[in-house]
Amino acid sequence: MRIERTEYLKELQAWRGKQIIKVITGVRRCGKSVLMEMYAEWLREQGVPKKRIVEVNLEKLENEALCQPRALHAYIKKRLSPKEMTYVFIDEVQLCEEFPRVVDSLFITPNTDIYITGSNANLLSSELATMLSGRYVEISMLPLSFREFAQAHAETTDRRSLYREYVSTSSFPYAMVLAGAARELDSYLEGIYNTILVKDVMTRHRVQDPMVLNSVAKFVFSSIGSELSVKRIADTLTSGGRKTDGKTVEKYLSALLESFVIYRAERYDVKGKQLLKTHDKYYVVDIGLRRHLLGGQYQDVGHILENVVFLELLRRGGKVRVGKVAGSEIDFVAETSNGMEYYQVAATVRDTPTLERELAPLRKIRDHYPKFLLTLDEDPSDNIDGIRKLHVLDWLLQ
Repeated sequence: MRIERTEYLKELQAWRGKQIIKVITGVRRCGKSVLMEMYAEWLREQGVPKKRIVEVNLEKLENEALCQPRALHAYIKKRLSPKEMTYVFIDEVQLCEEFPRVVDSLFITPNTDIYITGSNANLLSSELATMLSGRYVEISMLPLSFREFAQAHAETTDRRSLYREYVSTSSFPYAMVLAGAARELDSYLEGIYNTILVKDVMTRHRVQDPMVLNSVAKFVFSSIGSELSVKRIADTLTSGGRKTDGKTVEKYLSALLESFVIYRAERYDVKGKQLLKTHDKYYVVDIGLRRHLLGGQYQDVGHILENVVFLELLRRGGKVRVGKVAGSEIDFVAETSNGMEYYQVAATVRDTPTLERELAPLRKIRDHYPKFLLTLDEDPSDNIDGIRKLHVLDWLLQ
């Protein structure tokens, strides 16, 4: 089963032929390679000759020799044409030593349109960002959204059952093939998790104590939607018999963030319009991966819903932060091209005290940007003091 990732495909199509490097980033197995295959197919449908499309996947064993910069450059260079546009696709480019030099050299070659993917945020860190400053655009890719998941289950009209399946299985595209095969799905998720930890974290960062790394990951996975500090994580692990310190925890957190397996939402002072320095929140890239790692005891509906909404806001673009206003917390402040949007997320608000508690922080905001309350309650949409109360599945399917 192959799922069309329409939004990402349209984004690539919009950048076609423009003198800028297209960098597709995201966690392993989220669909980056398949996206490039789809785009290459689309180019062929537009009349681009097969010889004008160069595809290199550096994860394949037969391409191991191309992980050397001069070998990769020579392989691609001899396939270019000075008169016709050649589309170059390099998958998992970070596996090539000194890849920024290769990409930079190809970039300045006439009639070359470059697309690269990577599974580590370090891809766009200092060296590449400096060398290619202003010459690349990042397309951040995530596993399937609920809307994509629902489109792939077009025969199912019960949205609530679809949502339950979405958060209890996995949003990784290939997990769809394993639907109904719990043991195979768990093996697949275990493989993803181990690959991330070994290839993207332990090897890259020379981790000395993999047990502590795994404990940090489990702690963050179990604490989605909760304010965390490096000190709290270190103290909790140490008191539980896994002795560590703040410096080590901070290093491992950064490595997990770089691998796109977790995301951080910084705290933002709405009134002062500035970031706060402590107690950020963290969210996991896939709820199914969290369920696999922690077991079934963490079926916290509210925090899971919050995680789903956070990822959806990332998909829709802009920065997503946790808001603070007059001593209250706003689940998400999303900075968009049109300004700010404010979101409260709750499993249910059918009792009056809960509804008032969720509305209170939004009422404290004095600007006129949109404010939303998203819940799983299947009630009609409502407008309360300018705050739009929506059924979250309607919102997710927009």
